[in-house]
Amino acid sequence: MLNMIQNFKNDESGAVTVDWVVLTAAVVGLGLIVVNAVRPGITNAGAVLATDLTTAAQRTAP
Repeated sequence: MLNMIQNFKNDESGAVTVDWVVLTAAVVGLGLIVVNAVRPGITNAGAVLATDLTTAAQRTAP
């Protein structure tokens, strides 16, 4: 019984899982920060594109 407790105490296989969870959470957090930083520029580019397409469609309409 003492040997089983000693083996359980020395087992580090679960520590790798904790490391991966923390690393994954950091990557997701950084991704959210990047999305929030880029969102205004993408929204503006979409609005400009929509305006340009509308203008081009009005010029080519018969």
